[in-house]
Amino acid sequence: MTPSTLFTSGNTPDAPRSDLPDLLRALAEDLRRTGYTVDGVAGLLGPAAHAALARDQLIPALIATEAAAGEETTAALAAVVRLWLLAEPQPAGTLDAALPGIRTAGLLELGLVEPAGEGRVQAKVDLRPYGWEGSSDDGAQGEDTVSSGGAELWVASDLAAHQRPGVLRHDHVLGIGQASTTLVQVTARRHVARALDLGTGCGIQTFHLLHHAEHVTATDISDRALAFTRFNLLLNAEALHLDPAALEARVSLRLGSMLDPVAGEEFELVVSNPPFVITPRSPGEAAADQFTYRDGGLPGDDIVAALVRDLPTVLSPGGTAQLLGNWEIRAGAAWADRPQSWVSPDADAWFIQREQVSPEQYAETWLQDASEARDRRLYQDSYAAYLNDFAARDVAAIGFGMIWLRRPAAGARPVISRFEEISYPIEQPVGPHLGAAVERADWLAAHELESAHLLVADDVTEERHQRPGAEHPGVILLRQGAGLRRTNLLSTELAGFVSACDGELSVGQIIGALEALLGGYEGYDSGAFREGLLNEVANLVRDGFLLPA
Repeated sequence: MTPSTLFTSGNTPDAPRSDLPDLLRALAEDLRRTGYTVDGVAGLLGPAAHAALARDQLIPALIATEAAAGEETTAALAAVVRLWLLAEPQPAGTLDAALPGIRTAGLLELGLVEPAGEGRVQAKVDLRPYGWEGSSDDGAQGEDTVSSGGAELWVASDLAAHQRPGVLRHDHVLGIGQASTTLVQVTARRHVARALDLGTGCGIQTFHLLHHAEHVTATDISDRALAFTRFNLLLNAEALHLDPAALEARVSLRLGSMLDPVAGEEFELVVSNPPFVITPRSPGEAAADQFTYRDGGLPGDDIVAALVRDLPTVLSPGGTAQLLGNWEIRAGAAWADRPQSWVSPDADAWFIQREQVSPEQYAETWLQDASEARDRRLYQDSYAAYLNDFAARDVAAIGFGMIWLRRPAAGARPVISRFEEISYPIEQPVGPHLGAAVERADWLAAHELESAHLLVADDVTEERHQRPGAEHPGVILLRQGAGLRRTNLLSTELAGFVSACDGELSVGQIIGALEALLGGYEGYDSGAFREGLLNEVANLVRDGFLLPA
């Protein structure tokens, strides 16, 4: 680390100030007293308006809070919700009453609001509650709630497209969104000494890392993003168990691109929600012309390719990295062709593609994301640029998904190389299940499967389907009720094997019994039978249908 990469500024232009500790404490106390929490906001708005707000629709919440503003018991919370979540200017006197510790003058000094005329102020930032309780079986959650512990925080970021007019500023600092909560949910949590949050944005991943990492390094190419992160850390210092006077003892904020700020260092865990969006590049384009929260500045999917290649260099032996990413799928190619080409032969890798879209769908998504659809000419030109850019590389589709990487422990070789597509709903948070899958892969690599004793996992059920009047089922399925919720089609011999997995007999003994029962016919190949069944059993262990007893 060079001194120039360490970010310690508490007063960055156009970002909330974090160098006024008394005001930060007063703000936290006021927000807590007001009941400005995820549950508090949900209770104030009611189910319908709260659900609409999660879809970025403000009108139902405006109606609900207008009524609540006239009630003595809900007026303070209504004013805060209208100010920061609904971007509705508020009278200074109303905010003074709602937030008596910091008052409007303190909000102005922190850079959280600005004058709006006629004695009113308006939000300069989005400041919203963020809770760590609850999860959804189908993976769909409100923006504010994820599952990972039990803390209530407040998170500041730039106002989103639905809260402000015009196209987003190019140095926009993204708030709590679907990608950030997805990464929170897929991260396998374990205690580590040093963790890295690469491309921290407003700090969401860092907040979670602090609960199981002794020290977190958070980097970003944007000084405004780091200023928001610093503000959020210090505003929530009590909940995050941070000493505001010694922030660097737990968190190091670094300014710089990609891995430059941490060159030569090693971490046990790296998480990253990088600027992976594939955006057309134009001649003479400057960094200021790009949306820093999403555009990596490289053509195509090169930003993700570079991270997959280079992240193992900053991992300690046995260290892991988890990130989100996009990848281009060329016409006539399999989706995994490009991701496979990025992975070092000396690293473990697991890619899960969750979605695949056409170039047209991709362009529409990201033009809408930055509100570029509000300017018709800009929208038309930008849309055409997307399609021309993809066509230049013969891109037929774009994939999105989750990436897990590991640097093997000293002296070990990679044992995981998985590239699979899972587009159906999975259990969230899925991070613990991904971690357990890695442990099973390591177990398989370290043990002789034939001598192992196995049990059927508790969440596994069997389905049998047969034609009416048929003597035997035509289809036998194993289904998982948790985690990745896989389904496995069973052969007759594999179904018989699974039914015998009660921990009593070894794998070799069960296979021997099945061979005596099903083998011996003309042309029977004992070696092929045993090898094929062993491979199928290994896959069931790898996927969590069967577990070591």
